[in-house]
Amino acid sequence: MTISALICLANGSEEIEVVTTADLLVRAGINVIFASAEDDVDDLTITCSRGIKLIANAPLVRVVDHHYDVIILPGGLQGAETLRNSPLVVEKVRRMQSENKLVAAICAAPSMVLEFHNIYPIGNMTGFPALKDKISPKKWVDYRVYFDERVNLITSQGPATAVDFALKIIERLKGKEVAADVAKQLILPPGIYNYQDEWTGEQIK
Repeated sequence: MTISALICLANGSEEIEVVTTADLLVRAGINVIFASAEDDVDDLTITCSRGIKLIANAPLVRVVDHHYDVIILPGGLQGAETLRNSPLVVEKVRRMQSENKLVAAICAAPSMVLEFHNIYPIGNMTGFPALKDKISPKKWVDYRVYFDERVNLITSQGPATAVDFALKIIERLKGKEVAADVAKQLILPPGIYNYQDEWTGEQIK
């Protein structure tokens, strides 16, 4: 069965986080669906935070009940606010969480969606540092990307950590060897974990 990822989009979503994550997942052989969380189900054009336009595959309402191995929430303040205010997004995240499916959120999304709705009462997370005060001090961790295995949750900090974020999703869904293979294609700068060497630390700082 093909592994699939649902990426929820809205006007104002951060384009680096969306496109980088999707690109790496596709390289790993993961089927990626872009779903618009906007109210207009007939307009699939998403204008991202820097004005770049993306086309969603479908409105969220038409694909929300399909099977996915991970749901991904990108940042961008305006986009994250729309995701936060979407009952469909929140319901789908809660359903994935209750089924112990992988949930991944980056930048503004951990604070604006996950923490706002208290979807993970137990579970550490990171996010955009300027929004640190919107996440409980008991939950906040200062890492580029963080996986809390207790609740199957991946969070990350912002556009420049999108590569780390995507590779961690790939590792969880397809294993370390596939993540290493994708990382090898990217010519990563020093300091980003490439899954090709032994790693003794628990997370990427």
